[in-house]
Amino acid sequence: MTRASVQRRLEALIRENRFTIAVVFPVVGAVTLVASAEGLLPPLLSYNPLLILFGTLVMRSPLVVALLPEIDRRALALLGVLTAYTYAIELVGVRTGWPYGTFEYGIRLGPMVGGEVPLALPLFFVPLVLNATLLTLLALGERAARVVPRILAAIVAVLAIDLVLDPAAVAIGFWAYVPPGDYYGVPASNYRGWLLSGTVAVVLVDLAFDREAVLERVRTCEFALDDLVSFLVLWGTINALYGQWLAVGVAGLFCFVLLRTDRYDLEMVRTALPGNRDRR
Repeated sequence: MTRASVQRRLEALIRENRFTIAVVFPVVGAVTLVASAEGLLPPLLSYNPLLILFGTLVMRSPLVVALLPEIDRRALALLGVLTAYTYAIELVGVRTGWPYGTFEYGIRLGPMVGGEVPLALPLFFVPLVLNATLLTLLALGERAARVVPRILAAIVAVLAIDLVLDPAAVAIGFWAYVPPGDYYGVPASNYRGWLLSGTVAVVLVDLAFDREAVLERVRTCEFALDDLVSFLVLWGTINALYGQWLAVGVAGLFCFVLLRTDRYDLEMVRTALPGNRDRR
């Protein structure tokens, strides 16, 4: 089997299961995580790390498959640097409280490096930066050719993503800040930390890929941003269930931007539903 044939099979698999991946999995995930936080599940299912990792991998799959053709040696090397940086700054954060503020993990998100940081941390963090970058390229259009606007917009998108993620993660007990902050338990120091880590991550991702090739890929691959959709469904739902409406509003802004890119509309949703693809 050639790389091209494998790519075609993976793309067909994603297309046939778009609705399940981008909607069903995050809705089930949100309900399961909230039920875990509220003590409504038996111990075997509550915060089950295998289920969390499996669900995350499934929801990440459209992004991974979409970007596979654009991954070369340079991209692999820089993504490797980003992975190492992700572990390093998280370990520093857990041990010293810098740059995010003092926090601690409330549950084990799978195997932990040194008992302190999830081994799967890059799986949780790096795709957020990739999603922010892809959305920025698509939303900016021709303005994405300019380095400064492109980088700044992607950094803003990363920070906005965390405005959705962190309050929901705190609400369900993934981690906690000491003392709790004013934004649904999240302190301002966390966002100063994300400004630093997000800037480094965005620059590395920008250097890793050919901008024109990635932009063309996200324009032609209809599911390239489905991971961002599943992220918004998952964490937006959790925020809504806990009445954290500012975070829900930020998720809504992302939905508005996605709609403005003309990638998602009612017809797309209809054709993505199970059983409807053969009727196109």
